[in-house]
Amino acid sequence: MELNNENSNYRTGDIVYVFYRNPHTQDVANIQATTIVNNPEKLTDLALFMYETYYPLSDEMAVYATEEEANQAYNFYYGSTEREN
Repeated sequence: MELNNENSNYRTGDIVYVFYRNPHTQDVANIQATTIVNNPEKLTDLALFMYETYYPLSDEMAVYATEEEANQAYNFYYGSTEREN
């Protein structure tokens, strides 16, 4: 699966989806909705605002425009998002 990261197409206020790793449990990744905002350290750049923290938006980040796209990528890289019984 090829990552299609056209992060330059996002605008302030867009809701996007990213993979977020728990900082205390690195082997756990979740899909997290987040907002595109102006980077407060460099107002001409964009950032993700998640958990009260700004993350500069770069082409190295896997950002998805829809939750469905994020789920497809998550399934490809990590396996099913559904709980297995």
